[in-house]
Amino acid sequence: MPKFDFSVTTRDGQKVDSVQIYGKDLQDAERKLRQMYHNCQVTQCKAINTEKELSQSADIEDVLSLIVRQN
Repeated sequence: MPKFDFSVTTRDGQKVDSVQIYGKDLQDAERKLRQMYHNCQVTQCKAINTEKELSQSADIEDVLSLIVRQN
């Protein structure tokens, strides 16, 4: 599912940068955004490529070695 990064101005005039929301598409993500920020004005929106994050996976041996190092 794609991720979108929004910058908005709230109805009170406060600026909120980098609200990241997953959605099926831009319209779905914006719908979710407007549920959190009623009557906001979207000042910027960009799609984020999450494939890079998902391709990095750790196996159980890597996790266990990190735990052992911290003890």
